Amino acid sequence: MRPMKISLREWDARHAELTAAGLAEPSYGGPLSRHAAGGDRRLLKLAFDNSAAALRLWNFLLTEEERLAAARAAGMKIVGAMKDLGTVPVMAYSFPATVAFYPDGAWWLPCFKELSTDLFAIADGLGIDDSFCPVRAMLGAFVSGAHFPRPDLLVASTGATCDDFSAIAQRLQGLGVPILWWEAPHRRPPDPGEEGVELPGGLAAPRAQVEFVRGELVRVREALGALAGTAIDDAALAAGIRAANEIRTVLADLREGVFATPAAPLPSLEMLVAEMLALHFCSDRAEALAVLRDLRDEARARAAAGEGVLPADAVRVFWVNPVADLRVMNLLEDCGGRVCGTEYMICHALDLIPEDVPPMEALARMVLADPMAGSAADRVRRILRDAQRFGAEGLIVSRIPGASHCAWEGAVIAEAAAAAGLPAVEIEVPPVADALRPALRTRIEALVETCRAGGGRAKEEGVGA
Repeated sequence: MRPMKISLREWDARHAELTAAGLAEPSYGGPLSRHAAGGDRRLLKLAFDNSAAALRLWNFLLTEEERLAAARAAGMKIVGAMKDLGTVPVMAYSFPATVAFYPDGAWWLPCFKELSTDLFAIADGLGIDDSFCPVRAMLGAFVSGAHFPRPDLLVASTGATCDDFSAIAQRLQGLGVPILWWEAPHRRPPDPGEEGVELPGGLAAPRAQVEFVRGELVRVREALGALAGTAIDDAALAAGIRAANEIRTVLADLREGVFATPAAPLPSLEMLVAEMLALHFCSDRAEALAVLRDLRDEARARAAAGEGVLPADAVRVFWVNPVADLRVMNLLEDCGGRVCGTEYMICHALDLIPEDVPPMEALARMVLADPMAGSAADRVRRILRDAQRFGAEGLIVSRIPGASHCAWEGAVIAEAAAAAGLPAVEIEVPPVADALRPALRTRIEALVETCRAGGGRAKEEGVGA
C-alpha cells in the first residue's frame, strides 16, 4: 500500500490486512482501536501513518502503563525521573532489574483522554490551577494512582528548570511523597581565564559547573545503588551510555532521513512520538531501539522509492516546543505544511553523550546542555542553525498554556527567526484545542501562504536550504 495517513477506524482494516500478509507483532501489538475503547478517545480524531512501523510505535507508546505494572509484578525496581529529561534514566537502566519512566509524561493524559479524567480537578483542589503548565496533570496522576505505579524512588531536578514543574513537584512532596532532589545550575559561559568544558550541542560551561553537577549526580547514583541493592561501576555505566547513544544515533538517522527528504517519508505526529522515546525509552530500552529501527528503515525505503505521505511542495516548517494537543500536528499538514526540524526542549536528549570522558562527567555535561538550563540566546542560536540545516521556510513556536518559560521566550525565538528572514508565528495549544481549531488553522495557513510567497527571501538571507 502506498504511504498515506489514515483514521483510527481505517486502521482496523489495515491491521487485518497486515496480519493476513504475515505481520509478526510484538507481545503488545494488536489493533489500535482497542486503546480508544480503553479511554484514549483522542485517537479517534487523529490521522496516523499507515505503515507497520507506525503501528508498532503507537502500540508501544500506548502500552507503557502495562509495562510498568508488569515490572512491578515481576519485582523490578521502578524509578520515577522528573524534569531532567534524558539523564537519570540512562543511569537507572545501567542497574540490574531497574526500570525508569517520566511521571512528567502525564501531561499528555488530558489530551489522550479528552479531559475525561479528573486529573486537572485533583490538581485544582490542591491549589495547582490552570495558571500552571498542563504538567500539573502529573499531580493528579500521583494522587489518583490510576495511571502508573508509585515509584520505588522518585528523583527530581531543580534549579535551572521549569518553575511550574518545581512548584508542582514541591506540592507533591508536601503530600508525603518523598523526592530525591538534585540541582542543575543556570548554565553560563566561562569567564575570561576560567577553565571551560565543551558540551553536547556546541555549547560550553565552566569546569566548576560541570564538577558541581557531577557531584549532584553521584548522589543520584548512590541512591540508585541503594535501591538496586548493588553499587555499579563506571564500566557498567559506560555501557549504559553506549546503549543510550545507539538509540540516539538511530533517531538522528531517522530525523535526517525524514526532515531532509523532499517528500516527507513519515508524518510529523509519528516523528514527535519517536523523539520522545529518547527520554526514557518508554520503559523498555531494547524495544525502544527496535521500534526506532523499524521507523528508520520504513523512512529509508520510502525515500528510496520516492514516496512520501505529503506533497513534495509542502511548506517546510521548523517546530519549537511540544504540543499539548497532538492533533495540531495533523493540522499543520492539513494546512499545507510539514515539519522539517524540531526543538521540543529535549535536544540535549538527542545529542550523543560523550564517551571519551568518565561516565559521570559525560552525564553532567549533558545536563548542562539542556536548552532550558541556559539563556534564550543559546537556544535561539541552535534553533536557527538547525532550521538552516534542514532548509526550513517558516517557524512555529507552540506556547504551552501556563508555562512560565513560554511567557517571553516564544516571542524572543519568533523575533530572532523573523530577523533572520524566516517567517514565524506563535500559537498557544491547550490539551484539547478543538474550540481553537479555526483560529489555529487561520494562523498556520497564513504562515504557509507567507512562506509560499516569500520563500526565496528566506533562502537568500541564509535560513533556507
